[in-house]
Amino acid sequence: MQRLRRRCSNDVVRLDLTTPPNSSSLSIDGAESTETRIQRLISEHPVIIFSRSSCCMCHVMKKLLATIGVHPTVIELDDHEISALPPAAEDGSSSPSSLAPAVFIGGTCVGGLESLVALHLSGHLVPKLVEVGVLAFSPGYDNNNNPIISS
Repeated sequence: MQRLRRRCSNDVVRLDLTTPPNSSSLSIDGAESTETRIQRLISEHPVIIFSRSSCCMCHVMKKLLATIGVHPTVIELDDHEISALPPAAEDGSSSPSSLAPAVFIGGTCVGGLESLVALHLSGHLVPKLVEVGVLAFSPGYDNNNNPIISS
């Protein structure tokens, strides 16, 4: 039977999808594939980051989101599990190894750190976070969630 071990430290949930011997961890549905499990996690969490262990880019992503007031779920994946991440590009052209870390907002893959920063600098990140319900109306934005530019 496949087992799920969870270790929490520094707001990171570590999911180990291997079958440890003599473990007292939580049982999971052995029929659920890694891909299915990742899709379920994406659908259950409005903001989720999939990362490798000790990834500095993931740390920067968490800090950026925390300064806005959002605390994402962070899942650390092993190398073989990263290949189960859905592609960021609509045409599926991204390689799985280029997806870690990958942030999903409202079930949609935003991409990696560069994409998240670009979304923030363009003024589209806060409205997207408001749209998925993880952030209330934010100062500096009008009622339509557009940035207020003072003259």
